[in-house]
Amino acid sequence: MKRAYRYRFYPTDAQAAELSRTFGCVRKVYNLALAARTHAWVTRQERVNYIAASAMLAAWKKTGELAYLNEVSSVPLQQALRHLQTAFSHFFGKRARYPRFKSRKKSRRGAEYTASAFRFRDGALMLAKMTGPLAVVWSRPLPEGASPSTVMVSQDSAGRWFVSLLCDDPGIQPLPVNGNAVGIDAGLEHLLTLSTGEKITNPRHERRDRAALAKAQRRLAKKEKGSANRARARLKVAKIHARIADRRRDGLHKLTTRLVRENQKIVIEDLTVRNMDKNRKLAHAISDAAWSEFRSMLECKAVWYGREVIAVNRWFPSSRLCSACGTLQDKMPLNVRTWTCDCGMTHDRDVNAAHNLLAAGLAVTVCGAGARPQRSTPDRQPATKQKPSQRKP
Repeated sequence: MKRAYRYRFYPTDAQAAELSRTFGCVRKVYNLALAARTHAWVTRQERVNYIAASAMLAAWKKTGELAYLNEVSSVPLQQALRHLQTAFSHFFGKRARYPRFKSRKKSRRGAEYTASAFRFRDGALMLAKMTGPLAVVWSRPLPEGASPSTVMVSQDSAGRWFVSLLCDDPGIQPLPVNGNAVGIDAGLEHLLTLSTGEKITNPRHERRDRAALAKAQRRLAKKEKGSANRARARLKVAKIHARIADRRRDGLHKLTTRLVRENQKIVIEDLTVRNMDKNRKLAHAISDAAWSEFRSMLECKAVWYGREVIAVNRWFPSSRLCSACGTLQDKMPLNVRTWTCDCGMTHDRDVNAAHNLLAAGLAVTVCGAGARPQRSTPDRQPATKQKPSQRKP
């Protein structure tokens, strides 16, 4: 099983300049190829694939205007074309929107190197056209005898440098099968409520840094656009956001690993977080809870360890249905946290919902009604309505 190991590293000034130049060239090639593919279809109804785009790249390098593309390694540029091809495949498969141009300010800064463009030996990582090995902080060991197939170098908005090594991990093996199954109801007061009755507190990571973040954002708003002071203020805001995201990701990793290890079947609700974020009163709290990220981690680890994640239909009335007698209540406002059914059973709203989700999820093994197994692809971005000029570039 392939697994990526991510580490921080600290480049020298020369390495940082070379990597920044590479990031810019990767972005330029991606945008040029996207423009060429779109223009070819709109004007000539011609489809441009990866092979044709690669030939275009060779021609671009020979022009005086784009001769600087020869100054960086050619492998990250070729990988950018492959990534564009993958983006179009997702678009044609209605799993994503039409590919968009990469922005210098907003897009992720990164470059991917294949085996021909790097050397990994005795814990030292060397990249093509780079002076000296990267000063990587090996915070955890790679699998014994691991030989990375690709290396991804990136820089986040807080200015931190990361390197990700993709290699085979023999330690990822299916766990022993057990008969445990759990239903999970996501919430805001409690991040998760399990059908076992356990409630996991919402850590609200953003709240801890809310005052510092607001202060940094006020200072950023007062800086003149394009000035060095604004760049420094923006970096301070980005560092606070990165600290919040790191804490949130760490907590979700620990939580999802525990759930996958303890349960054979995990039933969750198929929430449409994108639509829920439109609620102005709850959008902030919903984003901080990171339900989408939780689901992605859970499904990924379930594949690794031979577990099953089942998503129940979002319209299933898990909160209004009595888990004891099956009576469906007409209304259930959000402020109602406990309620008593006509059968005399008193329910905790969230625990009752988790019980109902578990029952509905297990029913999928019998008839498949009202639930579906985990998604086969991690891409959750919905397809949008295609414009006539963008249907088959």
